[in-house]
Amino acid sequence: MSKIYVLDTNVLLQDPYSIFSFEENEVIIPAVVLEEVDSKKRYMDEIGRNARQVARMIDGLRETGKLHEGITLENGGEIRIELNHRSFHQLQEIFIEKTNDNRILAVAKNLSLEEETKENGKQVILVSKDALVRVKADAIGLLSEDFLSDRVVENDHIYTGYINVFIDTELLNRFYEKGELLLSDIANHPFYPNQFILLKDALGSSSSAIGMVDQNAHKVKKLVFDHDHIWGIKPRNVQQTMAVELLLRNDLPLVTLIGKAGTGKTLLALAAGLMQTEDFGDYKKLLVARPIVPVGKDLGFLPGEKQEKLRPWMQPIYDNLEYLFNAKKPGELEAILAGMGSIEVEALTYIRGRSIPDQYIIIDEAQNLTKHEVKTILTRVGEGSKIVLMGDPEQIDHPYLDAYNNGLTYVVERFKDQKIAGHVKLVKGERSGIAQLAADIL
Repeated sequence: MSKIYVLDTNVLLQDPYSIFSFEENEVIIPAVVLEEVDSKKRYMDEIGRNARQVARMIDGLRETGKLHEGITLENGGEIRIELNHRSFHQLQEIFIEKTNDNRILAVAKNLSLEEETKENGKQVILVSKDALVRVKADAIGLLSEDFLSDRVVENDHIYTGYINVFIDTELLNRFYEKGELLLSDIANHPFYPNQFILLKDALGSSSSAIGMVDQNAHKVKKLVFDHDHIWGIKPRNVQQTMAVELLLRNDLPLVTLIGKAGTGKTLLALAAGLMQTEDFGDYKKLLVARPIVPVGKDLGFLPGEKQEKLRPWMQPIYDNLEYLFNAKKPGELEAILAGMGSIEVEALTYIRGRSIPDQYIIIDEAQNLTKHEVKTILTRVGEGSKIVLMGDPEQIDHPYLDAYNNGLTYVVERFKDQKIAGHVKLVKGERSGIAQLAADIL
C-alpha cells in the first residue's frame, strides 16, 4: 500500500531533489513550507541556493498540472501542495503557539485523521531533519522519520583507509625482503587503491609491517617515505605514519583525513605542506582555508581589515604555524609569514571562484561543508595542485548536516576507489593525555 509523506522545510533545504526520493508514494508539501522556503531564497549561501532550486523545480512541475490537485512524477509518485487541512483545532490544546513547525504538524495530523476514516486509508508519515519536530509528532500519535536518502553511508561504516590482515610468517618475511606482495597471496577479498594494510603475523608474534595497495590494486608495497621527521614533526602512531605517506605523495592530488580533535590532522598537513613548498619546491604556495560557520559565513560586522577579521576564526591554523616555526614572541609569526610570502591563510568564502594551480591546498573543518560546496572547491583545483580535506565528522556546526551526509564524508566515500585519492582515519589523540581523555569520555 502506498504512503503519504509530509515534508518539513528542512528536508527541502537540505536536498532540493528530495521530492523524488519517495518512490511510488504521495508527497505532500504544506503551504507553510513554501512560505518558509520563500523566506530563505535571498540568502547568499547554500541554504539560499537550495531554496531557489526548490522554487524553480516546483515552478517547473506547475507547467504539467495543478499542484493543489496533485501531479504525477516520473518515478510514479505524486506531489501535492496542501492548502487545506490547516485547521489548528486538533493541536490547540497541546501546542498553544501557531509556529510554523506546529502548523506543519497540524497538516500531517489532520491528513492522518482523514485517512483513518477511509476504508483503505494510507499511512501518513511526517519527514523532518528536526529531532524535536519528530518528538512532537510522536507525542501526538503521528508517525515520523528522519530523511536518510542524503546519507552517504550508514551509521559507523565510514571508510577508514586501512585494514588489518593476518598472514603467514613466510609471507611477512617475504614482504620485508622484497618490499611487496601480491594481494591475491594475502587475502581473497577486494582492496581499494592506496588503501593501507597492517600486515600481522597469523601465529601471534609481535612481527608486523605497514603496506600500501598500489594504484592498480594488484600489490601491497612498502611505504615510500622515510618518516623520521617532517619539519621537526615525527609521527607518533601508525595512523599518523599513514597520513604522512599520503601527504607527501605527489601522485595523490587528493587526500582526506578524518579524526577527533587532537589526533594531529592539522599539524601534520601543515608540516607536509611546508616541506613540499619550502624545501622541495614542488608547489608555489601553501594555501590554508577553513569555513567560517560560527558567524554565518559573513565577516562584515567585525571591525578592522580582512586579516584582522579572519584572525579569530583562523587562530587554530596560526597556533599550529607558531609551533612549527617555534615563534614565541608577539608578532614573530606575522613577520615570518610576511617574509616568506608563500603561505596564505584564507577563509573559505574568499577562495570561491578562483582557479588554484601549483599549490598545496589544505581545507580544515571540511565536515562543515555540504556536498555542493565541496564539489565547488574540488572543481577549482588547478593543474599541479594537491588538496587535503580534513575534519571530524562528529563535530558539525552546520544546521542541516550530520556525520553521514556532510561534504567530507561524501568525498571520502566517493573517492575511495579512485587511483588519485588516499584516505586515513586518525584514531589516537596525541595532543595531551587530558585532551585524549576528554575526547573519549566527554
